[in-house]
Amino acid sequence: VDMVHTRLELAAVEVEEESQRMLGYLLFGLLSLILFGVAFLLLAFLVIVLFWDAHRVAAVGGMAALFAAAGAIIALRVKAGFDSKPRLLQNTIEELRKDIAYVRSARDIDE
Repeated sequence: VDMVHTRLELAAVEVEEESQRMLGYLLFGLLSLILFGVAFLLLAFLVIVLFWDAHRVAAVGGMAALFAAAGAIIALRVKAGFDSKPRLLQNTIEELRKDIAYVRSARDIDE
């Protein structure tokens, strides 16, 4: 019973840590998106204004391509971050496996 209680406490701690980590990712991700969005829009306007008389279509197309490339890179980095995070309750599952193996070995010894 004490082992189960300890494992449940470990699971609760892992869930809490994961929720705090995800909230941090969300908040900093949103802040980053807002700041980069404003910076990219201002840069796009600057480039379009500079090339308005001679190459306005090329300037707008170039800025659109830059935005698309930046969006793709950011999306790939976010996906890589999610792929590399540890599984939820991984430590708890490992400890439960050890407990099961211990109980089985103790049972085999008793028999």
